[in-house]
Amino acid sequence: MPDRPRPFVARRIILAITGATGAVYGVRLLQHLQHTPGVETHLIVSDAAVLTLHQETGLQRKEVEAYAHVVHKVRDVGASIASGSFQSDGMIVAPCSMKTLASVAHSLSDNLIARAADVVLKERRRLVLMVRETPFNLAHLRNMTAVTEMGGIIYPPLPGFYHNPQSIAEMVDHTVGRVIDLFGIEHTLAPRWNGMKPASPSNEDATGPA
Repeated sequence: MPDRPRPFVARRIILAITGATGAVYGVRLLQHLQHTPGVETHLIVSDAAVLTLHQETGLQRKEVEAYAHVVHKVRDVGASIASGSFQSDGMIVAPCSMKTLASVAHSLSDNLIARAADVVLKERRRLVLMVRETPFNLAHLRNMTAVTEMGGIIYPPLPGFYHNPQSIAEMVDHTVGRVIDLFGIEHTLAPRWNGMKPASPSNEDATGPA
């Protein structure tokens, strides 16, 4: 008998949006992954994030949820993603508030975002926290260290300028692309680094290059 075709299993990415500033990062991640073949997103939006999304992007909860493949309620600690038996490639919190960071660092599991992150860590999957606050106090730094020691990745959404962005949208996409890179998912959100451009003669020292 001929071999049966193997069932298609989507890569699952859990994405949480919390109330920290930078809601656009979560939105852009959803928008891109929505049309990425083989990727299934599971979204959680915190209550505070609803306010930040409206303030910063003008979007309502339903509009943001429409970009996701599956939506979970933040208080539903019995959801599928709250169990280690739920297979996923990992989780991104974009942006990640200091409250959520603290909950993850101390394994509080006080809502579905913190619980799902705790599950990702205990199952040794990839957790990326796009932490947002400035300046950091000692509690913030210690919590980031704790999550790093547990295997999580702390990724503050700090813009890069070496690719000469021409707009805020380009800066956002560059950061989002770097986060997607951490999951080995192909994208064309930002150009790849190909090395420094050669310096022009006018930029060289009068005595010549060192």
